[in-house]
Amino acid sequence: MDPIVEAALKKWPHVPHCYGWLALDARGDWYMRDERIQRAGPFPAVKGSRIEHDKLLAFIGRNYDVDARGAWFFQNGPQRVYVELEATPWIWRLQPDGRVLSHTGLEAQVASTWLDEAGRLYLLTDLGPGLVHTLDMALAADAVEAGRWTPQDCLAAELPTRHGFQRRPQP
Repeated sequence: MDPIVEAALKKWPHVPHCYGWLALDARGDWYMRDERIQRAGPFPAVKGSRIEHDKLLAFIGRNYDVDARGAWFFQNGPQRVYVELEATPWIWRLQPDGRVLSHTGLEAQVASTWLDEAGRLYLLTDLGPGLVHTLDMALAADAVEAGRWTPQDCLAAELPTRHGFQRRPQP
């Protein structure tokens, strides 16, 4: 967590949490969801405004964390902004050299792999569970064919309970 965020938490420790205003889609893109967008429909049917500002994306990535309930959030200064997840808390980008990077750029170590009923591949890592980005499925197939990964069957709807995360955190 950024030092400026830690300082803000000490200065203003009782700022209310925020729900519904930030979302992460299945391709690792962040979306702002103001009140108008929230009224227009649930995420991901109505996504909101895609965040494209590089410094803001980096700030969110450095201050992205999970609470004891399995609810993921972005610590925005003194305010905790809970994240709605289309799929999982992490979206994995596979690298040609075999490394696995999160949508925030963190490197992860794979513990197990899971394949759902729609053919989507999930990795359980030292950072937590995540979905392999659709553009990286060829590299994932190479890892499976080479015997580095042996996916277990799963149902997408059961992943939050099985791996301890919430898709739609509530107060």
